[in-house]
Amino acid sequence: MPIVAAVQMVSTPVVEENIATARRLIGEAVDAGARLVLLPEYWAIMGMSDSDKVAKAEPLGSGPIQAFMSEMAREHGIWLLGGTLPLASDDPQRVINTTLVYDPKGEHVGRYDKIHLFGFTKGTETYDEARTIVPGKSVGTIDTPLGKVGMSVCYDLRFPELYRAMGPVSLIVVPAAFTYTTGKAHWEILLRARAIENQCYVLAAAQGGMHVNGRRTWGHSMLVDPWGEVKAVKAEGEGVVAGEVDEIFIHGVRESLPALKHRTM
Repeated sequence: MPIVAAVQMVSTPVVEENIATARRLIGEAVDAGARLVLLPEYWAIMGMSDSDKVAKAEPLGSGPIQAFMSEMAREHGIWLLGGTLPLASDDPQRVINTTLVYDPKGEHVGRYDKIHLFGFTKGTETYDEARTIVPGKSVGTIDTPLGKVGMSVCYDLRFPELYRAMGPVSLIVVPAAFTYTTGKAHWEILLRARAIENQCYVLAAAQGGMHVNGRRTWGHSMLVDPWGEVKAVKAEGEGVVAGEVDEIFIHGVRESLPALKHRTM
């Protein structure tokens, strides 16, 4: 059975440092047998301020971040889903928070732009992604040897209608940078819910720890099976979560409890 892996990072404001960390952790994932590897949201840069990523935005098809991902996919012969990186937009003050997919030849074969932008205020803790990010507009899926993969990013996890719009998939990926506050409360519950209601595997790659900018992210990268069972998890810090995607198990769940066939809306 194919093995998939999620890379957990504690990214810094320095792109070169994050590339070096990602290179090492992708190698660990490959050593664990992974044929599909997922990086976390903002893996390439977690700036001192939200606007720092605007200065590092790359046009589609060029730049050191994209070159690195292509290189890793080709070198290891894997499907690499690049968490998110800042792509240049038509607005010079904002970027597109994008997941790019590379096949084992290192070719760019898929893309998903984060649709739902996080906004949160609780006491002195506040976030507003819309100030620096242009929202995406289209559902993203990609066909792989592991089956059809549905793509989402972080805050998207709270919007189940997005996942329904993907149609039946074998795997949902969720690169994320959940805050410690919201992650502690909702992260695992939401991941398990998306796996159960869509009867598929969910692979989540998170930022996980205290960052140089003072932000603390929840971590707990994990693989959840179609019955909602957590198969592997990494609580905090850098590391890799890996596990199998079993198509026979997916079909068994869908046959014994054909909820997807019972849908009337």
